[in-house]
Amino acid sequence: MFKDLIMKNRSVRKYHQNVPVSRETLMELVDLARLSGSAGNRQSLKFLLSWEPEKNATIFKHIGLAGQPQEGERPSAYIIILGDTEIAKEFGVDPGIVAQSMLLGAVEKGLGGCMIAMINRKGLHIALNIPARYEICLVVCIGKPKETFVIETVQKKDDLEIRGWWDERGVRHIPKRKLEELIVE
Repeated sequence: MFKDLIMKNRSVRKYHQNVPVSRETLMELVDLARLSGSAGNRQSLKFLLSWEPEKNATIFKHIGLAGQPQEGERPSAYIIILGDTEIAKEFGVDPGIVAQSMLLGAVEKGLGGCMIAMINRKGLHIALNIPARYEICLVVCIGKPKETFVIETVQKKDDLEIRGWWDERGVRHIPKRKLEELIVE
């Protein structure tokens, strides 16, 4: 069952924007983040939630979501992962850990998402009036996926082209290397 969640958890680029994601759902996802591991158990991350269209539009202007989805195909919600610099000066891998926990929780709820690191941090800080003590680590997009995915095994050992692609039906193909190729003996 857990492997199914992993396989369904893809970086979603297009969403059914008209399908809302509630504040309560976002709170449940942040609770998963809260329960996740944290370096030194510092728990230095905070979360800014957005599920309202106007705030979502502001956030969207400050992130680089691959494929730049058009209006109607954008995420219905966002969780901005913030590092509290009054608790820690560096946040290491903690933002990635909590983002993955939240995305797996979203998949379990029939949603999907994508973690974004390409952010106009200064612009987003100003636009949302985020206090200076908080460093923007990642933005997690959440919504009902408007695309389907197929995981495929890369066939050639020397195949360097591992980027996903869309077929004529709009299905996104995600190439993965063979397990044996990942093990170093």
